[in-house]
Amino acid sequence: INPATEDTVAKVKRCSAESYETIIENAQTAFLTWREITAPERGNIVRQIGNRLREKKIALAQLITWEMGKPLQESYGEVQEMIDMADFAVGQSRMLYGKTMPSERQHHRLCEQWHPLGVVGVITAFNFPVAVWAWNAFLAAIAGNTVVWKPSSKTPLSAIAVQHICNQVLQENHCPAVFTMFVPESTTLIERFVDDRRVQLISFTGSTN
Repeated sequence: INPATEDTVAKVKRCSAESYETIIENAQTAFLTWREITAPERGNIVRQIGNRLREKKIALAQLITWEMGKPLQESYGEVQEMIDMADFAVGQSRMLYGKTMPSERQHHRLCEQWHPLGVVGVITAFNFPVAVWAWNAFLAAIAGNTVVWKPSSKTPLSAIAVQHICNQVLQENHCPAVFTMFVPESTTLIERFVDDRRVQLISFTGSTN
């Protein structure tokens, strides 16, 4: 299986500044609904995505290998990491514990409670086109956040395939746009994404000169 040609990748529709605004606004709107869903219910959505990834494991692995040249066995391992991460996040959705502590004040109790941040951004690298996204996205989702993904411009096809799987599960369960992605038309848009105050946290994995 040969890596994807530059012509194939070049045909991927690139996100404009106007489309970017729509994506972020939709993620913000989705967050307001998603955060109200119970954590175990959010975990159930991630469980279904994990199961769908199991069904598509061979096809996804072949696509990764075709697109970026990783040996097929390693591509199988990368898809399996997504599946394993989904399983982990499902369990974690029922273990978002908080401490309770004695207080010096009478008739008063101290307790911890986890709250979602909002829109979380994930930027992934060429060499792990989908697994690193799953490490971030599934944990962010079960905690009540929505996720906007900026994949490597060298490997957009694998990201688009995973996004379609997420879209199917979300639509089947009448869920908001918890997971979204964009392939920017310029580096300026990436900088805008990183600096966007509506994005509460950015997780970046990769390297830079």
